[in-house]
Amino acid sequence: MKAIAVRPGEPDSAHIADLEKPTVESIPDGKGVLVRVLKVGVDATDKEINEALYGNSPPGYDFLVLGHESFGIVEEVGPNVTDLKPGDYVTATVRRPGGSIYDTIGTYDMTSEEVYYERGINLLHGYLTEYFVDHQDYIVRVPPGLKHLHVLMEPMSIAAKAVEQAYEIQRRMKVWRPERAFVLGAGQIGLLSTLVLKSKGLDVYTLARSARGTLNSQIVEGLGATYVSTSERPLEQLAEEVGKADIIIEATGSSAIAFNSMNVLGHNGVLVWTSITGGDRKTEVPSDKINLDWVLGNKLLLGTVNANRTHFEQGIRDLAYGEVMYPGQVERILTNPVDGLENFAEMIRLLVEEKSALKVWVNVADE
Repeated sequence: MKAIAVRPGEPDSAHIADLEKPTVESIPDGKGVLVRVLKVGVDATDKEINEALYGNSPPGYDFLVLGHESFGIVEEVGPNVTDLKPGDYVTATVRRPGGSIYDTIGTYDMTSEEVYYERGINLLHGYLTEYFVDHQDYIVRVPPGLKHLHVLMEPMSIAAKAVEQAYEIQRRMKVWRPERAFVLGAGQIGLLSTLVLKSKGLDVYTLARSARGTLNSQIVEGLGATYVSTSERPLEQLAEEVGKADIIIEATGSSAIAFNSMNVLGHNGVLVWTSITGGDRKTEVPSDKINLDWVLGNKLLLGTVNANRTHFEQGIRDLAYGEVMYPGQVERILTNPVDGLENFAEMIRLLVEEKSALKVWVNVADE
């Protein structure tokens, strides 16, 4: 069985590896699900693992199979599987439980342990292969009517969680009715966050550097939000013109923008950081003013990463809403397909060189 893998710690080591086809019997409680992989999305995480910035092989292997954004079809289920059957379209969650209390109660995306397990990222093989097996608890059914959105299920779970966590925290306010949201960044997470916030009835402004007319800006406007080019209308100017935001979702990959956005959050607001930034960049901020404004303004900063099953399920509902309200818009995110596992070099090239690629994915197999 073919797979796209890397040798962690060795830069630019993407290659085709061989694995044995898994069986449902490998899951001990009879709740194994064998999935035939159809498509797998890839993103900056896969690029950075190939660059040897992070990632670790599973025990007993000297390579790590990439891919954490899965879409496939159930081929076989164990005798005790109750909610899935052959022929179902599915995606799968990414992180797996460790031993903390959060893992035990099912919120394994909140683990407090230093050692964590993520398929295609850390200590577990990913989905860029022909088949995989996992426990039914981590396999999420995708409605046939959404199969054309395939690999967007995982990134949508990140957006759904980011917004859900903001609302969950603000239950402390007893009454909190946000009206205005800024989404910083118009990549896949920014666009999907725009959809989630629109589904909640907010006035959404999605910001990026590019001028209007790009595909990103067209999708933003197709989702009923306002696209703002920061090269023409800086963030601070937008806040002066329309007012500060009640919610900010930051998804730029820039630590400077992440910190700068603290200046445009309104009273009782929530700023959610989704970017994971590396390097040693330093940014000067007006720390006294931010300190004063945030304490007196009762503001919150939240960092979020990964998602559990409930967020996948919510994300799928949000995608269904988007298809009804804004038909055809979300699918436009799927820009760059790669045919076949053997074309892994083209997959890497697109991730590294094609700056206009919103979503790169690998067509592993036909139905």
